[in-house]
Amino acid sequence: MTRKVLLTFAIFAVSAVAAKSYTVTLFQPSIVGGAELQPGDYKLDLNESKVVIRSGKKSAEADVKVETADQKFSSTSVRYQNGDGKYRIQEIRLGGTKTKLVFN
Repeated sequence: MTRKVLLTFAIFAVSAVAAKSYTVTLFQPSIVGGAELQPGDYKLDLNESKVVIRSGKKSAEADVKVETADQKFSSTSVRYQNGDGKYRIQEIRLGGTKTKLVFN
């Protein structure tokens, strides 16, 4: 019984370390992975090369390339690609980290 508890705890600890969570504010309607997200505050879950952005029941998932900058970003910022009148998220720089997410 004790081994099962320890094994369960170890698996949970490893999975908790693998996924990282951040917050991001979108100031305009934004396209992520084909889904349109309305302006607002979102939770961003990063797990290796996949990101899930969610707020309540609305969520979007996309593949990203995780890059490391030379210096920490002072604040979280979102860069867009504007085509056909829609703003598609191209990159998110995570404030307080050196992490940059480049969307495919």
